[in-house]
Amino acid sequence: MTDKKVTDCDLNSCFLCRLCLKDWLPAVTANKTTLSVKKGQLLFKEGDEATGIYFVNSGIVKVHKRWDADKELIIRFAKQGGMLGIMSLGENLTYPVSATVLESGAVCYISSDFLESTLKVNNELTYQLLLFFAAELRESEKRMRNLAHMPVKGRIAQALINLQKQFGLNEEGYIHIELTRQDLASFAGATYETVFRMLSEMQKDGLIGTNGKYIRITDEVKLMGLLEE
Repeated sequence: MTDKKVTDCDLNSCFLCRLCLKDWLPAVTANKTTLSVKKGQLLFKEGDEATGIYFVNSGIVKVHKRWDADKELIIRFAKQGGMLGIMSLGENLTYPVSATVLESGAVCYISSDFLESTLKVNNELTYQLLLFFAAELRESEKRMRNLAHMPVKGRIAQALINLQKQFGLNEEGYIHIELTRQDLASFAGATYETVFRMLSEMQKDGLIGTNGKYIRITDEVKLMGLLEE
């Protein structure tokens, strides 16, 4: 991890700052470290000692887990306002996932000890964090069910729909995230070869369009229909 400090934390955008009591923000300022991060940089690795939590100020980070010896499953993506390493709460823990930067930006880091102190005096933050955990658990259960029962084309369609919902569209109408086919495969729980073939079929059928690493949904109704097959 780089130790280069940057100055683009506005104490207003991230999950922590938005929900903390205003009187607590000086404590946040004193205990956080704001870091610039570059594309491809590993923030923490699965199995590392869990020492703290990261809040994304800018850029995009993927959260991923080993699937087997040479594969990974992308659990989710975090953009501005997102959290990373939240499972570091507790004692003698390790990170159960890894986090890698997809788009350069900046993150804020705070220690687990300071986060626990913060939660004890910021009731709204604690409540919203509980809701976050509940939503993450529901999404994880849904994804595990899809991996077990949904055909691969449906999983790819679901991945594209989720990405569009999270990142929106750029000026050309493409999903606003530059994603390799391998990362899309890891997010959908499929192989690279299968994703490449399925995307070609979807494009031929008029469901999507592509431009390099960018993908555009051109027929959302038909794409949604793949989820029911």
